[in-house]
Amino acid sequence: MNASDFEGVFPAITTKMDAAEDVDIQAVRADVRFQIDAGVDGVIVCGSLGEASSLNADEKVAIAEAAVAEAAGGSPIIMTIAEDSTRAAIDLVRRVEKAGVNGLMVLPAMRYLSDPRETMGYFRTIAANTELPIILYNNPVAYTVDLLPEHFQQLADEKKFVAVKESSADTRRINQIIDLVGDRYKLLIGVDDLALESLVLGCVGWIAGLVVAFPRETVAIYRLVREGRVAEAMEIYRWFLPLLSLDIGPKFVQKIKLAEHAVRGTSPVVRAPRYPLVGDEEAQALAIIKRGLENRPDLTKYGF
Repeated sequence: MNASDFEGVFPAITTKMDAAEDVDIQAVRADVRFQIDAGVDGVIVCGSLGEASSLNADEKVAIAEAAVAEAAGGSPIIMTIAEDSTRAAIDLVRRVEKAGVNGLMVLPAMRYLSDPRETMGYFRTIAANTELPIILYNNPVAYTVDLLPEHFQQLADEKKFVAVKESSADTRRINQIIDLVGDRYKLLIGVDDLALESLVLGCVGWIAGLVVAFPRETVAIYRLVREGRVAEAMEIYRWFLPLLSLDIGPKFVQKIKLAEHAVRGTSPVVRAPRYPLVGDEEAQALAIIKRGLENRPDLTKYGF
């Protein structure tokens, strides 16, 4: 991948499970095909939405292989690295590099709450053990570990760090990073319900969640903003916002898989310790999804 390849819409796909909570590899391939056919610019596998924390390394490699095979070189496949230790991360990086993935999205090591020195050292160690381009993922809201704009400035000398997924929910950081390092990184927004604002402020890509159920609407918003048609993008975005709220909170995987099931008929099964939604939580999510489907915009109005 070239740096320019890190622009556009990148769905972080869910990992489909069968009734026994085993990974459904054919469904993984179907998801990749569904997204590519809808016009996305690349596909991210085994992220937080992909239930990375409950997948073992062999499953992650199998998912990577399936996604690469389905894409067949037509769209880049990016593997999420979200392991508990530096050693485990390096081992997985080496395995998925052999599987043919095109890039990596790297989270700070899980469980241990590293300080900035440790986090940056972790990122640099991974870069030293791969030839693949890397998206650095910053999400202090979910993972507590936080890298500030000045830390990304310190990391800018490593050429393999080509992009930053900025998910702090503080849109000020977009311009702060740009002020410090200009266009050194491709800035990608990773918070669905701050996407349009962040694209206007300078992000050139959107790593999205609800795209898994609504890829064409997501792509339309992105392209309209990039074309300067912000008012038209806002019309779709305001319809989308209640649905995008499903991407927030600890049960975002269950909610988004429920949305996919309602829209596409795919499996809503999640792997324990996650349980399916029940009661008011399920009813509220279904009401948002139902309303969204009833009022789904006609994209032909915007040329899509």
